[in-house]
Amino acid sequence: MGIALTLWLDFFNFVATGAARVLFTLFALSLGASSGEVGVLGGLLFMFPLLLSWPIGLMADRFGARGLLIGASFCGVVSLVLPFFFRNLPALYVAAALNGLSMAFFHVTLQNNIGILSQPEDRARNFSNFSLIGALTNFVGPLVAGFSIDHFGHPVACLIVATSSMIALILVLIYGSIFPKGRPPVKRDPSEPFLIMPPSVIRMLLFGAMVQMGNDLYQFYVPVYANSIGLSASVIGAILASLAVAAFIVRLFLPYMVKKIQGEILLSWVFLFGTVGYALVPLSNNAFVLGAISFVFGLGMGIGIPLTVILMYAQSAQGRSGQTLGIRLTVNNFVRVAGPTVFGVVGTAYGLMAVFWIISGVMASGGLLARVAAKWKSSV
Repeated sequence: MGIALTLWLDFFNFVATGAARVLFTLFALSLGASSGEVGVLGGLLFMFPLLLSWPIGLMADRFGARGLLIGASFCGVVSLVLPFFFRNLPALYVAAALNGLSMAFFHVTLQNNIGILSQPEDRARNFSNFSLIGALTNFVGPLVAGFSIDHFGHPVACLIVATSSMIALILVLIYGSIFPKGRPPVKRDPSEPFLIMPPSVIRMLLFGAMVQMGNDLYQFYVPVYANSIGLSASVIGAILASLAVAAFIVRLFLPYMVKKIQGEILLSWVFLFGTVGYALVPLSNNAFVLGAISFVFGLGMGIGIPLTVILMYAQSAQGRSGQTLGIRLTVNNFVRVAGPTVFGVVGTAYGLMAVFWIISGVMASGGLLARVAAKWKSSV
């Protein structure tokens, strides 16, 4: 029951989050925002996840999930209702920050729930199912946002998306007591946090951050690029949905791949698909081609995030899984805050083409590093 509730909360919260990312971006563009201002908006979505993921992990270990998820759901609802009443760029900035706060609590706490509620032999499958829900929400969220904008306009679309966060809030209020309670704090030496991060975990922090950046910036800048070539919000939502479909398909096979293929080898293929996807987007001005590129991108990059989560959770210290996952999300969200801001400046100065090609180079570097790590691991 606990796993099922976690998966339902994963669905409703991240439908709202995925839709909000597209909705806030297109809303800002409709208000005349520049690439730099849109970049700041994207950074604000991940400001609180950057600042609070580690403390939230500690709180999840100490206090349990229910109270944290109630607060997160409430912030999610408020973030999506606010732009309906205040239809300007500053209100969108506040909404993005609140949505990011909600996402921070949900992301750490739900991932930790999956790990705690799973038996070791079932963990890879449950994390895979969790990631499948994530892929499904990346399909549903952009579609809901796109069609809602086209049929009702940006402000009403915010209310439509807010219903998903409201359902999550209701579920936590009614059933959240079934989640595991918190545990007393574990005494440790001041140096112990460093001791629970062996080199393999540090490598996964680096790879996880690069994969996260690749996924997020693709979903952030493809709408900007598609809007610049005159595609409608519904078409943009469908293009991003094709990525989610591919990610859903490939994640069905993740438990099998984890058993059969070394993690770093899988990651090198993830980065290869990311490299190709980013390189091809600026060469197309056709919706069907962009959809095909996004599908191929999703086939590779779709397993990157759950793969790093599985590998990191398996190496976390007993009773401190929330802390380990919180550290991971802190590092990832530093990239999420810095990435849109930095590349927003790059886009303003040099154009969108430069953004896609630079990120393609970053993905290629990640693939080379993963190959080196795989060879080093095999030789030890």
